[in-house]
Amino acid sequence: MNHTITFAADAQGPAIKTYRPHWSPCVGAGRAAEALRAGWMEQLALVHRECGFERVRFHGLFHDDMFVYRQNADGSVTYNFQYVDEIFDRLLDLGVRPFIELGFCPGDLARPSETVFWWKGHSAPPTDFGKWGELVRRFAEHVVARYGIDEVANWYFEVWNEPNLEPFWHGTKSEYFKLYQVSAEVIKAVDPRLKVGGPSTSNFVPDGRFDGETENLSEHKTVTAAKDLDALEWKPVWLDDFLAFCAENHLPVDFVSVHPYPTDWALDEHGTGMKLTRGVDATPQDLQLLRAIMDAGAFPDAEIHLTEWNCSSSPRDFTHDYLQAATYVAKANIDSIGYVDSLSFWTFTDIFEESGAGDTAFHGGFGMVNFQGIPKPTFHAYRLLNTLGGEVLARSGNGMVTRDPQTGRLAALAYHYPPEVAQTVPGSFDSRAVAEQTLATGSPVEMVIELTGLAPGTEFVVERVDRDHGDALSAWKRMGSPDPISREQTRQLKEAARATAVQTCCVAHDGTLRIARTLEPWGLLSLLQTTPFP
Repeated sequence: MNHTITFAADAQGPAIKTYRPHWSPCVGAGRAAEALRAGWMEQLALVHRECGFERVRFHGLFHDDMFVYRQNADGSVTYNFQYVDEIFDRLLDLGVRPFIELGFCPGDLARPSETVFWWKGHSAPPTDFGKWGELVRRFAEHVVARYGIDEVANWYFEVWNEPNLEPFWHGTKSEYFKLYQVSAEVIKAVDPRLKVGGPSTSNFVPDGRFDGETENLSEHKTVTAAKDLDALEWKPVWLDDFLAFCAENHLPVDFVSVHPYPTDWALDEHGTGMKLTRGVDATPQDLQLLRAIMDAGAFPDAEIHLTEWNCSSSPRDFTHDYLQAATYVAKANIDSIGYVDSLSFWTFTDIFEESGAGDTAFHGGFGMVNFQGIPKPTFHAYRLLNTLGGEVLARSGNGMVTRDPQTGRLAALAYHYPPEVAQTVPGSFDSRAVAEQTLATGSPVEMVIELTGLAPGTEFVVERVDRDHGDALSAWKRMGSPDPISREQTRQLKEAARATAVQTCCVAHDGTLRIARTLEPWGLLSLLQTTPFP
């Protein structure tokens, strides 16, 4: 049975809240060398232009396929930043800045250990921390010399990636803190305006598994035996210890970074296969806690940049291709306003090879754009978030109405996240069965957006994203789910992916605009003023 959801706003009324969007400062990608591909850059240009992403972060800047560091037979070292320059030059030409992740170790500098990912990243600590510091120093000096300090002072230098997880750091917590100390001191010595931060840990946990020097697997039973995950007290990993270490050693912390995935893999990385999903409000709750920790700590002025986030941390989760992933993106971001400086979606593209290349066009990759350049529904979520202004005029549990403080332009974004799904959208790993079941959950609603105080004749665009409009996966299924897709089918799917339901409407003589649309479960509804601006 349908029910009506209404929220109204006075176009001339005072703002409920002003804010800076945290969804656009940064977006993620797989590894540096993938940025040398034409398709990767083309897709980044797309999401920058339409979704407004300002920076991009990726692994592997110092990996061997970037050729930054080679130790010669006589013991001397050759530094080579030409591949790095190629990427950074093209990013800046697009209007996108790099969000630097310092890692992983070049093979000639890494302590012998297992590698990580298909591309064999050296995730062990350096054999010589002094040599690591020299590499970081030369890199920082190089980018400052090439791009100028006025530009590079706007970048961020994050030390490593997820050092609490054994696959990404074959060392101890204390060794990571030493790595941070060496890196931070070197970066600030190059120029104190450069921004450095960490600990880049994953993710939030409700137990003591990461309290020691290395992960304690026995602590996982707190989660695996829990009847209600959301009754547990989740907390960011290593953050308290990291901030205490930096304060004690008088180290700079310009920003903190953690990865608040709303899931807990518990024993997954160790082969047991438990994939546990938290409640739908996990992300805003985690971000609010993080804000409180920083406000009360030794570095209250440090920025908060969450450099990876998605509905799950698996690059083979079919849910990533579905409409419900987009609705979750819209809801979680709007519910998290005001807590952090950035929440970086992982990732913008399916050109991503941690576990090798995806075998099919829709394989559940992280990206908001698939390998062939076909936008998924999550692309639309970020594109529509990018239309919102910085003043909130009205807000409900289903979206909000905003005003741009510079132009006065009004915009609204509403979503239908069915109440029958109390979780963050559950993952669908071995098949599309769970994703299909989730997509079919819920009932339609009547979504009403009412604006008053407008100039008669003011024009608005109403846009809807649902299974029949702007959903590439649904269009692919209507094609018969071809695999592989031909060049002509790729063209058709790109068209279908952009074919959202779009209408224009004008304000009535009394200065009121009332938009009412039936919204299927997981649908998105956008309202954007076009002309005139006051």
